[in-house]
Amino acid sequence: MNKKGHVLNAILLSIGLGYLLEPAGDLKTFETMIAIGIPVTLGALFPDVDTAFGKHRKTLHNLPMLVGFYVFPSLFGNLEYVWIGVLTHYVLDVAGSKRGIALFYPVWKKEFGLPIGVTVSSSRATLATVLVTAGELALVALIVFEVPQRGFDVGRAALGI
Repeated sequence: MNKKGHVLNAILLSIGLGYLLEPAGDLKTFETMIAIGIPVTLGALFPDVDTAFGKHRKTLHNLPMLVGFYVFPSLFGNLEYVWIGVLTHYVLDVAGSKRGIALFYPVWKKEFGLPIGVTVSSSRATLATVLVTAGELALVALIVFEVPQRGFDVGRAALGI
């Protein structure tokens, strides 16, 4: 995907995550959107820095880099949501574009992608971005609302309640 697609994905995710985490639709919802949105957008744009150095869709588009962004906040106490932007960048490049990314670079240079993607310059790139974003939000909604409920149900069943 191109920069426009990654920014659109980050903005839509920020709005959706804001409502999923603070569904009241009040000032707290808006604050959550901003608190999540800025680092998610920065993270969504960061992997494409490798267009200036290294190999694009390899150097900064891999699982070791994602792990680094995920661990960074626990070590330094900031950038808590940047990893979400990096992850969604990867998802968009794997599911939304034809080329895919080198997930295991530098160990393995093979690029992985799904056959459903479109070319970056396609007139359907925005539609692909919106569809991938909807899928990401649906997955987050399942995690936020269903996983805890299933845990309670399993706990109650184990206790015989």
